[in-house]
Amino acid sequence: MKLLAFETATEACSVALYVDGDVRERFEVAPRRHAELALPWADALLAEAGVARAQLDAVAVGRGPGAFTGVRLAIALAQGIALALDRPVVPVSTLEVLAAGAPADGPTRILAAIDARMGEVYAGAFRREAGTLVALDAERVRAPDAVFFPAGQPGDWQGVGTGFAAAEGLLARQLAAALVRVDAAALPRAGVLAGLAAAAFARGEVSAPERVEPAYLRDNVALTLAEQQALRATK
Repeated sequence: MKLLAFETATEACSVALYVDGDVRERFEVAPRRHAELALPWADALLAEAGVARAQLDAVAVGRGPGAFTGVRLAIALAQGIALALDRPVVPVSTLEVLAAGAPADGPTRILAAIDARMGEVYAGAFRREAGTLVALDAERVRAPDAVFFPAGQPGDWQGVGTGFAAAEGLLARQLAAALVRVDAAALPRAGVLAGLAAAAFARGEVSAPERVEPAYLRDNVALTLAEQQALRATK
């Protein structure tokens, strides 16, 4: 199968092309340049592989959580291409993408966390089982000191994502007793997303482009000016 993947929910911009198990990827930490880079990268990857857009079977997208503008951009790109080609979209959680990129030689339990700013992190807990990733709890946005491992999941864990660097590493310190390994610099990659999406496509887990919804987790994705001033006044 042939699949194009966009992951722009964090400061990293990433695009990948999956062709029958082979993955080509462009990745760069490029804050505020996602809109400039993503589509040209996609066209370049298709050209390098000799694949026309019309040959794509689906378009994958990291649906968040993450930065509002980044999540919206990835979904808009995926929807636009999929609608033009009459192809389905495969939406995948950005936290799942982050967790799937954790080292395979580490603990099978993985806590993925992304810095959500405003004193919070996006967090999701997963476990590797027979080559697949299983969500252990609902994804949430919380203060770092309010994030805990799911009940009934004792043992070693590994942590990945910028949420472990937020608030001077508060999340990593709080859960240190069970965390065997932490990579606070890890960012989600479209190459990993493409692999997850290909498997989801094979299971029939696809969506019509117009039905793809972003996962913001926050009820209010943008603060008013007054709310921003009030938040700064408390710090």
